[in-house]
Amino acid sequence: MARLRIAIAHSPDGDPRVQRRRAGLRKTDAQEVAEVLRRAGHKTFFVVVDGAPKCLKRLASVDADLVFNLVEGFGDDNTKEPHVAAYYDLLGLRYTGSGMRGLSLAMDKALAKKVLTFHRVRTPKFATVFRGRLDWAHDIEFPVIVKPVREDGSIGIGFSALAGSIKELMERIDELHADFNHPVLIEQYIDGREIYVGVIGNARAEAFPPVELDLSHLPKGKPRIASVEVKWEEGTRAYRSAKLRTPDDLPREVLEAIQHAALTSFQALQLRDYARFDFRITPDHKVFLIEANPNPYLYSGAEFIRGARASGRTHPETILEILELAQERYRSRG
Repeated sequence: MARLRIAIAHSPDGDPRVQRRRAGLRKTDAQEVAEVLRRAGHKTFFVVVDGAPKCLKRLASVDADLVFNLVEGFGDDNTKEPHVAAYYDLLGLRYTGSGMRGLSLAMDKALAKKVLTFHRVRTPKFATVFRGRLDWAHDIEFPVIVKPVREDGSIGIGFSALAGSIKELMERIDELHADFNHPVLIEQYIDGREIYVGVIGNARAEAFPPVELDLSHLPKGKPRIASVEVKWEEGTRAYRSAKLRTPDDLPREVLEAIQHAALTSFQALQLRDYARFDFRITPDHKVFLIEANPNPYLYSGAEFIRGARASGRTHPETILEILELAQERYRSRG
């Protein structure tokens, strides 16, 4: 591969998820990706996309062969992540990962579920509501998960997201409307195992072996969900109790079903280069896709990278493969 000048675009260090990783003395995605690219002989520099007008001017003056896009939003608004990709397109910048269309489809959980249902990918029944108006509704039963329709990284999904009654449901909807100015997703709770499947590639996409978030040891009385407490609140009992592992006990037909669903969803949602898909597997082995995550975290301990390792790739090999996939896309366009 030719030696490239690569801009690593990332969210500011003020992002609470970045702060938590730093508090745990772990490097951020941007730092780890930069090290991999530099060891491969590429010249790298950082561009912070912090939501200020000046950052747009910085992007407009970027002189790079490629942007390695690790941006999670624009300022404090995570729903603006697709807008950043659209801005790259307007500037004519080449970049890694999904474009504006794929990011928009995947980020709107309700819209993504409608698209995936058309492609016969099973997802939990759901309803969406915004300030008293019901936008869409299946006939669903309690318990339900109540979460923002346009956030990722478990933002807005605490242990209180599981509602078992009308009272709890209404309280949770009111809280989310106060915190997020967009619709709320009410989703049928699927009792079962939490499984993640990474996908890498484009025309010849490949699904990684599954990675499981084992929630069986959470404190007594806590719902078995990948809540913000489990994912980000380091030092808590909930965080320590949830462990990632590579399961070896999934029946072949279940493994094939989740990998097929991941690949189908990758194409249906028009994602690019790499993505991660979150599933629930019921005790009777029914597969439900919970959500799609374009441009997932790439630090060495992330779920996507654990799946890559299970496929036989190292962390650096995975980063460089994503870089090459982006290069191939742009070469094919001439």
